[in-house]
Amino acid sequence: MDVILTAGGTPTPEDPLFPYCKGLPKAMIPIGEKPMIQWVLDALAAAKTIERIVLIGLADEMQVHYPREIVRIEDQGRMVENIIAGADVLLSFPGASHYALVVASDVPAVTPEVIDWVSEETVKAQKDLIYTVVTRPVMEKRFPNSKRSYIPLKDMAICGGDINAINLETVNYDNPLYRKLIDARKNALKQASLLGFDTLLLILLRAITLAQAEKRVCKRLELDGLVLPSPYAEIAMDVDKPGQLELLRNDLLKQ
Repeated sequence: MDVILTAGGTPTPEDPLFPYCKGLPKAMIPIGEKPMIQWVLDALAAAKTIERIVLIGLADEMQVHYPREIVRIEDQGRMVENIIAGADVLLSFPGASHYALVVASDVPAVTPEVIDWVSEETVKAQKDLIYTVVTRPVMEKRFPNSKRSYIPLKDMAICGGDINAINLETVNYDNPLYRKLIDARKNALKQASLLGFDTLLLILLRAITLAQAEKRVCKRLELDGLVLPSPYAEIAMDVDKPGQLELLRNDLLKQ
C-alpha cells in the first residue's frame, strides 16, 4: 500500500496554534525531540503494509526521515488538488497499487497497528473510497479530554478519522459535491448539510443510522464507498487546538 501524506499549511497569527509553530509549518510543531510529522512517518515506516510515500506541502529544507521511497511535491492549494496530485504521482510508478491511504500529518499518536488495520480493511473491502470514523465511547476511553465534535446519529455518535483510503483509478475528483465535502472536513454539520436538507434533518433528529447515512452519502457521491468505524481512537486524534497538542504531548512523551 502506498500513502499520500498531506503536510501543507503554516498557521497564521489568527490560528491558535501560531505560537507553537514559530513560523514553521504545522507539521513541524515539536513533540518531544522530533516534529509532529516524524511521529507519523515513524509509524508508517514500522507498518508492515506500507511502501512508498508521496509527501505533499513540506519543503525540502524541512528535514524528516523515512527509510523507503519518499517523493515530495508542492502544496497544490486545496485538499482535493493535493490528493489528485499525489494520486497522479503514485499511478506513474510501474506496477502501482490500485489503492492508497490518505494520511494527515497531524495525528502523531497513530501506530503501525492502526495503519496496517486500515490497509488490510481497504484491500478486503475493494471500495472506491473508505472513510474512517471513531465513535464517542472509543474516543473518550482513550482520550477522555479530547473535546472532539461528533455527528449524533441514531445508533452512535461519530467523529471523522484522518487516515482514509481511495481507489486511485475510480474516485471521481471532478464531482463538485466530493470537493465541497473535502473542504468541509473540519465541520461535521456542514458536511451533513451538503448531503441534502433531508439528510441533515435526520441527523439533527438522530433519526438515521450509520448504515443509512453511508447509503445516502454513496448515492449522492455516485461512488461505491464504505464508512468504517475504527476501534482505534488515535486515527481521529488530530491537532487543531493547543489543548489537543498538549494532550498528545503528555500522552506520547509518557510512553
